[in-house]
Amino acid sequence: MQPLLGVRFFRSAAGTEPVREWLRDLPVEHRRAIGTDIKTVQYGWPLGMPLVRKLEPGLWELRSHIADGIARVLFTVHGADLVLLHGFIKKSGRIPVDELDTARQRLALFSRWADRD
Repeated sequence: MQPLLGVRFFRSAAGTEPVREWLRDLPVEHRRAIGTDIKTVQYGWPLGMPLVRKLEPGLWELRSHIADGIARVLFTVHGADLVLLHGFIKKSGRIPVDELDTARQRLALFSRWADRD
């Protein structure tokens, strides 16, 4: 069975991939849980709660339960790709505004670059 979506990491103008770097800094068991959930989205898209929640047009959150709370990966879907924009761990109910703003900024940059392709 082929995945419905490929996975891409948002890449900054400087060439960094913030979500990949964030994942590398997490403990192995956290990376494994988040990776499994990303794979579930790849093979089962579109999905809803409790794993995926639409935040606004073009922006979704993946919610992975880990020992430290809930890891969130904010992403967009572009063509046949799941584009990972921002990742963080939160322990409270609402997404902090600064985390959401980071994802929005990266989405805007990605959208401008993707339109050139």
